[in-house]
Amino acid sequence: MTAKQKKMLGRIALSALCYILLLALGTGGILAKAPAPLVFTGFLIPYLIIGYDVILKAFRNIKNGQVFDENFLMMIATFAAFAIGEYSESVAVMLFYQVGELFQSYAVGKSRQSIAEMMSLAPDTAFVEQEGRVIESDPEDINIGDILLVRPGEKIPLDGVVTDGSSFIDTSALTGESVPRRAGVGDTVISGCINGDGTLRVRATKTYENSTAAKILELVETASEKKARLENFITRFARIYTPIVTISAAILAILPPLLLGQPFGGWIKRACIFLIVSCPCALVISVPLGFFGGIGAASKRGVLVKGSSFLETLADMTTIVMDKTGTLTKGEFAVQKVVSKDGAKISAKELLSLAAKAEHFSTHPIAKSVLAACEYAPDVSDVIEAKAIPGKGVSARLALSGTGSPAGGAASQPNETKQSLLLVGNDALLRESGVDFCPSDDAGTVLYVALNGTFLGTIVIDDAIKDTSPAAIAAMKKAGITECIMLTGDNEVTAKNVAASLKIDRCFAQLLPQDKVSCLESIMKGAAHRVGFVGDGINDAPVLMRADVGIAMGSLGSDAAIEAADIVIMDDNLMKIPAVRAIAQKTVRIVRENIVFAIGVKLLVLLLGAAGLAAMWAAVFADVGVAVLAILNSMRLLKYKPA
Repeated sequence: MTAKQKKMLGRIALSALCYILLLALGTGGILAKAPAPLVFTGFLIPYLIIGYDVILKAFRNIKNGQVFDENFLMMIATFAAFAIGEYSESVAVMLFYQVGELFQSYAVGKSRQSIAEMMSLAPDTAFVEQEGRVIESDPEDINIGDILLVRPGEKIPLDGVVTDGSSFIDTSALTGESVPRRAGVGDTVISGCINGDGTLRVRATKTYENSTAAKILELVETASEKKARLENFITRFARIYTPIVTISAAILAILPPLLLGQPFGGWIKRACIFLIVSCPCALVISVPLGFFGGIGAASKRGVLVKGSSFLETLADMTTIVMDKTGTLTKGEFAVQKVVSKDGAKISAKELLSLAAKAEHFSTHPIAKSVLAACEYAPDVSDVIEAKAIPGKGVSARLALSGTGSPAGGAASQPNETKQSLLLVGNDALLRESGVDFCPSDDAGTVLYVALNGTFLGTIVIDDAIKDTSPAAIAAMKKAGITECIMLTGDNEVTAKNVAASLKIDRCFAQLLPQDKVSCLESIMKGAAHRVGFVGDGINDAPVLMRADVGIAMGSLGSDAAIEAADIVIMDDNLMKIPAVRAIAQKTVRIVRENIVFAIGVKLLVLLLGAAGLAAMWAAVFADVGVAVLAILNSMRLLKYKPA
């Protein structure tokens, strides 16, 4: 319990003690014989103890032009109760209201707790090694390339690569996974994780503002800005509803006595009940709290939701479209086969080395696999220019001099220098360049290698399917996802093999980044409900933004994909998708329950109050009681565990 909550609890206890004492005096008849000003003053003391802040807020809001809020309604209703001599009920109403506010504050605090844990991801200090000394520094002042010293139990301040040491890393704050992972020399570590049993030296690869921890904090801080449709409805509803019921209460207090010739006292009491019941706090608080609880439940499982609107959309999602590489597969490409064309006079080893010259300048996973398969780093001193062609491959211009052709053909004359065009890519690249080649029917990604328009051979690269992908697809379908679709830039054969092994309903192959967007748009036109897209690469960013809800794989995913996505899965586990969708559906269901329950009870007591059949305690229950019950209902999300 916070200091503010403890202070409120003390005010409630003091006011309640005074109130009980006054009731006891009233029962003994002492107050009944006392002068009216003394009785008024006696009840005014506990009223001001418990309600002074409500009155101050009401006047402050009136001054700022925000008249019709719950503080105004509570003030005007209790003032009216004092005016007609209902001192006891006025104090009771304010007391019960503040008890409800305390429950509400405690509930909000509990729901914020899981997200607040993420707000402490980034450490306040970092230790940098400079000229043999260890200097304490602010993480924001650290530059790329600085060597950080991370001792056991300390948080890793910035994303980087381990240069010395070995340790277990606790990633639970980011991924929700309780099992630490081993990190050694050459391994990438991310900010916000806790170092375990060993001392690490880490070379910073990102500045603080671009670090994983900083980006997560930014996502958490901006999550509340993107409201769901239900939240926007409640906001609009409260703006219209509150003035209407305030005017209705005034009419109820004045018009019937004038028309019927009855005393004003009874009708003013009905109007007070009407005002207390009309406070929309049960709706205004419980609905956003429900979504906040859903976002907190997701964050406990290593899934960041950037706003309640995306949680609501995810609950309605029935079609999911997924990228292949890095999403359904590990994204760890490896060369499986190297085949030189008959008569090309080049060995498989030479073909691989030649392709590595062009791929050396690319950061694509396929390029890395080609380089990893070479025994030695390629000699790129003769590469004049290398250019990546999106969705197709790489072209490079080589300066050849003196000794012979890299293809193993006829040697050129001594001191003769010329340029050669090397192409390494898919079949589309060779067709576009007018190269005659033999299409491969190998499963996997096939790289075709051509030099000066002559086809030399193929390199077959395959990517293993993630261990969690088959179970994740099955779980999605069991959870109500009616269609799973795969988009990929790979060839038709590879795409169909992966789709068949994962039991994916449809797949689209050989797509360029712009083709993925148009393909997704055609899928969205034919879908009855919301469509989600899951991806991890830079080329997935436009598709993630176009989908109804974009889901990025955060651990391996690019910064561009994480920025463009609406939901980020921090540990790349596809099983989190059916889990967070179940959380989203539970959230929306609880929010709708709160809306129906709150409006239903309020309408019932409003009608009974207007007819003079509801006492003040019923009004208090319809306001404070309903709010507390709705808040407690929302808090169930924090303990919800999807199957």
